[in-house]
Amino acid sequence: MITLNDIEAAHHRIRPTIHVTPCEYSETFTALSGNPVYFKLENLHMTGSFKERGALNKLLLMSPEERAKGVICASAGNHAQGVAYHATRLGIRALIYMPEHAPITKVNATERFGGEVVLFGKSFDEALAEAKRRGVADGLTFVHAFDDPAVIAGQGSIGLEILSQNPFIEAVLVPIGGGGLIGGIACAIKETNPKIKIVGVQTSRVPSMIAALAKHEPVELPAATTIADGIAVRRAGAHTLPLVEKYVDDVVTVEEEEIASAILYLLEREKTVAEGAGATAVAALLHNKTKLRGKKTVTLICGGNIDPLFLCQIIERGMVKDGRLIRIRVIIPDRPGALHALTGVFADMRVNVVSIAHERAYHGVTLGNTSVEATIETRGSAHLDEFFARLVEQKYVYERIR
Repeated sequence: MITLNDIEAAHHRIRPTIHVTPCEYSETFTALSGNPVYFKLENLHMTGSFKERGALNKLLLMSPEERAKGVICASAGNHAQGVAYHATRLGIRALIYMPEHAPITKVNATERFGGEVVLFGKSFDEALAEAKRRGVADGLTFVHAFDDPAVIAGQGSIGLEILSQNPFIEAVLVPIGGGGLIGGIACAIKETNPKIKIVGVQTSRVPSMIAALAKHEPVELPAATTIADGIAVRRAGAHTLPLVEKYVDDVVTVEEEEIASAILYLLEREKTVAEGAGATAVAALLHNKTKLRGKKTVTLICGGNIDPLFLCQIIERGMVKDGRLIRIRVIIPDRPGALHALTGVFADMRVNVVSIAHERAYHGVTLGNTSVEATIETRGSAHLDEFFARLVEQKYVYERIR
């Protein structure tokens, strides 16, 4: 098990290169959650996530002979970029195995940072197994994404930064995948101030650490799809589980819609881009998943590498959930001026029309009537209720399409 001394040594080792990320107070999320909230913005690293810390610490501990042969790793994206960036900077060859379905943005970024990407297997586990086999065959040093003492110690430097930036904190919320991030942070903070609460957050789709804590040993869970793909680790680490058992006070889960909502809130309210894994701790805060009440809380935003097209989907779904983007079907008389009258109601209520379709033969419309299907934008649920009330007042028959 790593110690505070290991983390302090790692912090000293990587400090000349690793960016000290801000730990900023958020008035907006303080008001939303009821806790004084500070965001530790690990999404602001060169590669967009905290993974640089552990990767660099591991690379700096390698012997000249190991560096000459090169390194190999398996990753769905963020670890790959961290290893590629710092290995290339140090003149070390980096062979990166990624699953075939890895987001193209993360594949391109890994190559841009100098990594030699090999797409292999239908899942991360297949890519991992092949990377380990190739590493042994070619004599390359394997850099594990989380279950390595040097990597854990590097991630623990975040805990030391938090303590120096805000020594009066009372709680820290940390996303959990395999446990390397929370293991290092929890050790650094608890060994310095055991009164500070450490709460981990997992996606409910793959709660591998919760399963491991229940059995007191790593348990392999079935594969599942989640927007928090960066923490969709099916089996907790052998090195990380003891740290979580010793130092972490609680582990909670969040749902997919809650993560999506957190991504949208961060983008709109904080002007901060977070990927699914990076927003899980914020989701727990927003949706009252913890027992923390009124405590000065640092919440980690651990990564911001989200595909732009997927971000568009998140924004659209979030607007639908908040009642700001809806689709309705309205039955109107099939005569000149009827559509104009309906769009006049839209205009009077300051409802923006995104798209509109006019159908006579579908949806069970009776002769003499027609169906108008429209996607509209509102200012929110209160505005939407006012709009529906106006439709009823004008005697329109309508339904909301979900």
